[in-house]
Amino acid sequence: MIDTPRHQGLRKKLVAALKTKYKFDKKVLEAIGQVPRHVFIDKAFVEIAYEDRAFPIGDGQTISHPSTVAYQTQLLNVYEDDKILEIGTGSGYQTAVLSAMGAKVYSLERIRSLHTRAKRVLNEIACKNVRCLYGDGYEGLPDLAPFDKIIITAAAPEIPEKLLQQLIVGGVIVLPFGEGDQQIMYRITRTGEKDFVQDTYDTFSFVPMLKGKIK
Repeated sequence: MIDTPRHQGLRKKLVAALKTKYKFDKKVLEAIGQVPRHVFIDKAFVEIAYEDRAFPIGDGQTISHPSTVAYQTQLLNVYEDDKILEIGTGSGYQTAVLSAMGAKVYSLERIRSLHTRAKRVLNEIACKNVRCLYGDGYEGLPDLAPFDKIIITAAAPEIPEKLLQQLIVGGVIVLPFGEGDQQIMYRITRTGEKDFVQDTYDTFSFVPMLKGKIK
């Protein structure tokens, strides 16, 4: 799908709207402005792709609001060349935003059809330093650990201990925590081999984080 001047103009309007409503960092907004969100969703939604809303992407999953993607990204405090583990590739949109910020992204998806689709789209738009993998998010990627940052894009009913252990000391994990219709955004910082500090933020609504893989 082509990224037309009209799409680019709509992205500028989205960024302007986010800048008015929220206190996002300039580098986060620049990344949102670079990524063609319309390529990650069904063609039926292309005309409204740059509204601040979620859309279904199949298999009971959604692409998050741009404001939610920006929110989690800001909490991660991304630096160029950060090694980031993303749990829940979904559409690949969050992956692309992290890539646009210069991070090295390892994105893990438990639903094979979503993994395959997101990998194709990310390749088509030439996302750099992105590796998409198929697997159980609760297990993480121990063979590729440790990671500077970890982001979970589904509602975790528990804090995955295996993921915490895949963080460097000084690293952070950002996740929506809780069950039900709303979750609280957590940022957990690893301050020592066995020590973690937890901060809580606003409430959001995410699909649940589930164990295992779906072929």
